[in-house]
Formats: sequence, structure tokens, C-alpha cells
Amino acid sequence: MTVTALLTSAYLLGSSSAPAERADPGPTPAPAPDPTRSGPDPDLMPPPVRSTAAPSSSAGTPDPDQRDGARPDPDRPDPEQPDPQQPNSDRSAARLPAYAPLAPDRSGPHGTRRTSGSAAVALTFDDGPHPVHTQQTLDVLRQFGVKATFCLVGRNVVAYPELVRAIAADGHTLCNHSWSHDFDLGSYPTAAIRTDLIRTSEAIRAAAPGHPVSYYRQPGGFWTPAVVEVARELGMTSIHWTIDPADYFQPGAGSITATVTAQAVPGSIVLLHDAGGNRTGTVLALRSILPNLRQRLLVDALPPMAEPADQRSRRLHLRTGQL
Repeated sequence: MTVTALLTSAYLLGSSSAPAERADPGPTPAPAPDPTRSGPDPDLMPPPVRSTAAPSSSAGTPDPDQRDGARPDPDRPDPEQPDPQQPNSDRSAARLPAYAPLAPDRSGPHGTRRTSGSAAVALTFDDGPHPVHTQQTLDVLRQFGVKATFCLVGRNVVAYPELVRAIAADGHTLCNHSWSHDFDLGSYPTAAIRTDLIRTSEAIRAAAPGHPVSYYRQPGGFWTPAVVEVARELGMTSIHWTIDPADYFQPGAGSITATVTAQAVPGSIVLLHDAGGNRTGTVLALRSILPNLRQRLLVDALPPMAEPADQRSRRLHLRTGQL
């Protein structure tokens, strides 16, 4: 083999073993979306709607920020709430209890009260006001001269403020029953619970100025230590019940009457409803319940909270020691 042939063979062998020049790959493609993160974040989805439907405003337009069962966002300021950065504003006073709540009652869930604390049987009406059944309830109570306690839903208060004024004018006691009857309210962060209860109490006070909101009742009786404590910080006593005739299932006037009259004893708190559904049976039952109980027992509203001694003394121009 000639020298020329040898050199040509070596050159060809070297070219075939050398690495090829790398082509320009272009821009790096973006990673594919993580399928576990697609769609709404399940941790931010609202829980199923479990509360009773109720009108949200006098115009009948639902409040998108307070739909039944929707979790309030504690980090988003509510324009209807007191501004924590303005402690001297008029609305900031709503954060301070104007009345002293009663001592916790060990007989009720998480310290809630299950008895009236006196010899009186206390009738309580939940979920109102309702444009038909609340007025009917007031008429029957007025007929028999009985005072009761009305646990009011904030959205209904805004829709029917004139009925709240009628309740207060008749001398009945006012109770906060949350803004939208959310069963899960007690499981929310403390800030969200406080926002809900303040908003509701302010609506009640706006409808009936000068009348205290002395009590709180958790929708469905789903109490938690957090909701009881927040209510207490806001000057409200949390009330449960002793007698539940299940009138929300509309069992009929006869069943409601039989349960209440058979179980009522001094100190009982009776759970009834003037809204949240057709309450015709409850109204009819009252016409039998009231004369029966009045023949045997004292029937009266839960008393509004007593003012702290120092406030009461200033109002009466007395020194604390003179009371």
C-alpha cells in the first residue's frame, strides 16, 4: 500500500470516530402542569350548603360574600365591619361587650346554658324574622301576654328590619343566630367567627336601636369552644336548649304541643322556630302550649344581660357601693 493510501485511510477512520457537532436544541420546553394542582384548590372550596335558605337583603339579591355555607375570608377586610386600625371610630365600640354575659353552665355543650337560670320556662324562636310566621308568632304571644326570646339570622334582619323592631317593641329578648345560619361557623378561624357575630349583632342593633343583643345560639347546635368564647368576648351568653320538639321537621301542631307540654319543667329552654320553613304547625301549637304552660308554670323571656355594676351606677348616678 502506498503512503498516500495509508494517509487517506487514517483520515477517514479518525473522522468516523469523532463526536458529531451538537445541534442547537432551541428553547427549553416548560414543564408539564402538575395534574394534582389542576383546577380549584380543594382546600379553598366552600363546604356543602347545609344551612336554611333565607333572603339576604331587602332587595332580595343574595350577598355573594356570605352565601349559605360559604367560608368567610378572614384575611379580606369586610367593609361592613369595624376597622381594627381605627380604634376611635364609632363602629369599634361593637367589639366591646356592653353587657356582662352570664357565667358558663356546665350542663350545656362547651359551657352553653341549657336552662333559663330561674323558675321560668323560656320559649325561644330561631331563624327569623320571617315576613309571615314571625308576625303570626308575635300575635299569639301578645294574645296570651307571654314574652319570649328571638334568635335572629343577620340576613333576615337586614331584609325585614321592621319585624325586628316589632319584636323589641313587644318586650321580647334579642339573640344573635349568626349571619347566614352556617352550621360550620364554629369550625372557622376565630377572626372569621368574630366577623360573623359582629356583623349580625350590628344589623340587629341597627334595626332596633337601644335594645341589647344579649345571647348567641349556634345554628344546628354545632357548638365549639371557639364560638362560645368569641360570643362571650362580645358580651353574649351562649344558649342551648332543654326541650326540642323538632318543629323544623314540621311534625304537626299536635306533636309539637305534646312534646313541649309533657317535658316542660321550671327552668326549661324550649327550642322552636318562626322561620326556616313553613311554621304554620308551630304557630297553631302555640295556641295550645301557652295556656297549658301558664296554668302550671311561669313562662317568660330570657332576661337581657345585667349591666356591669360600674355602668349601672353611672346611669343611675349612684356609687357602686350604694347598689
